[in-house]
Amino acid sequence: MILSVDQGTSSTKATLFDQSGTAVTSATVPLGQAHPRPGWVEQDAGEILAGVRSVVDQIAAAHPVDAVALSTQRESAVVWDRATGEPVGPMLGWQDRRTAQRVADLTEHADRVRAISGLPLDPMFSALKLQWLLDDVDPDRSRSRAGELAVGTVDSWLVTRLTGEHRIEAGNASRTQLLDLATGEWSEELCELFHIPAAVLPRVAASDEPTGEVAGLPGRRVHAVLGDSHAALYGHGVRGPGALKATYGTGSSVMGLVDDAAGVPDGLVGTVAWRLGARLVVGIEGNILASGATVAWLSRLVGRSVEELTALARTAPEDHGVVLVPAVAGLGAPHWDPAARAILVGFDLGTDPGILARAAMEAIAHQITDVVDAAEAAAPVQAILADGAPAADDFLMQLQADLGGRSVRRPRYSRLSARGAAQLAADTLGGGFAPVESDTFTPRHDNAEARSQWASALALTHG
Repeated sequence: MILSVDQGTSSTKATLFDQSGTAVTSATVPLGQAHPRPGWVEQDAGEILAGVRSVVDQIAAAHPVDAVALSTQRESAVVWDRATGEPVGPMLGWQDRRTAQRVADLTEHADRVRAISGLPLDPMFSALKLQWLLDDVDPDRSRSRAGELAVGTVDSWLVTRLTGEHRIEAGNASRTQLLDLATGEWSEELCELFHIPAAVLPRVAASDEPTGEVAGLPGRRVHAVLGDSHAALYGHGVRGPGALKATYGTGSSVMGLVDDAAGVPDGLVGTVAWRLGARLVVGIEGNILASGATVAWLSRLVGRSVEELTALARTAPEDHGVVLVPAVAGLGAPHWDPAARAILVGFDLGTDPGILARAAMEAIAHQITDVVDAAEAAAPVQAILADGAPAADDFLMQLQADLGGRSVRRPRYSRLSARGAAQLAADTLGGGFAPVESDTFTPRHDNAEARSQWASALALTHG
């Protein structure tokens, strides 16, 4: 029995899988966020750790656990005191944009940063977050160089506190913007550029490298660690180029595999998908900053639940003419414009909550399609492999097929991040999971007019 912990932006979920990959039971705890200033997104690393311990304890108290797997949010960054193990500041969430000015200050280095890390200069990635945190608590870096402080992403924080090993999984490490994509090791040049002393960094570990014993689970180890999007890709069964998955959540991640870093199309980023032993597997990815978050925002704005809004969206006419571009934190892939601003066009006095809800859901599908279109420079994409909680909505999946002009295949078990991490653990231990059955949504009509309206609205966000 493999206990897979999926630590996400809004909650921590644990699922117990049997040897065939069937989910036996699960537990969930919610997770809060703070927004102390516009564009700032903070979480409490201690709350995240407590949530993980809670869901693990709930399941382990009632069921046998043979191994643990871990899937986590990725670019969020935290600094802690090595002696006490306690954070010395907030965890900066992956959506946090407080370092936008630093991106502007480093523009002359952008090409070099991307050449080494595979990533464009953007506040989403961890390097600038870690620099900001260290500037706050250790401006001269004396504590860092003395070994008093440690830094990491969510997986690194959890593994450190649960096993005592300060390490980071290779795929998560690649999201820091400090990793050399060609070697899979920390880049001295990038660490110097972002003022991150080597002494604070965790050791880069393979995705399938077992940890030491997990506190509270005698004799049990973490046998697989993956970033949440990487875990979903693994859970879909993608092992080579030509397939593309889209994870729907607060934001969205579209990801596939390429043969090497030279195959990364314009507008997308190169990343380590996973490392199995010494073998580094390279992926391509497009990150969307606001997808499900758009519907959640609209829910608060109009005072209706998300469920009510999605029901209303079904009643809106297809030719409503309203376009919402949710560039609330700038635009991610394939546009990479941190200065873009959200825009709503085409509305009039007859626009009602149902039309706004449909426009918000269409915005999710349009953004996914933008990334998929860019990814076709690497290999043709015949179908989108969908996962994540919002993917359970048939209406959204049909919108994706219609607006994207491609079939959408959705596994009947949608929590692919948890299952993917568990599947890697099972593979590591010599087992394996049965394939997941899928539902398919096919395009019903031409998408040219809708895509043209989207492109026109998108152009207005840059001004």
